Amino acid sequence: MELGAFSISLNVKDIHRSKAFYENLGFEAFGGNIDQNWLIMKNEDTVIGLFQGMFEKNTLTFNPGWNQNTENLDDFTDVRDLQKKLKEKGVKIIQEADEQTEGPAFITLEDPDGNPILIDQHR
Repeated sequence: MELGAFSISLNVKDIHRSKAFYENLGFEAFGGNIDQNWLIMKNEDTVIGLFQGMFEKNTLTFNPGWNQNTENLDDFTDVRDLQKKLKEKGVKIIQEADEQTEGPAFITLEDPDGNPILIDQHR
């Protein structure tokens, strides 16, 4: 099952402090808008998102249609197809995508330990 680019979305208390911390670890700002309290940072192929006030918990994030550089992939599995496959396997989807739509959509689920997973398709 192709889930797309992977990152972890971190729920941070102070985005400026977190940005400085991760810069000390070699991460560089890659996208986002710090004035809107979200920032994407990258260190080689490792991607983290810093989100102040947007998520309750740290979240595993997958982006169908993108590689680790947020470049569009020609061939990818649509989030609605991933949703169908997961449901067939008995995975509980917390927030479903409308299967009658096309383009950007997302689904959310949790692993057995309650860790949130976001499958977020931007195209």
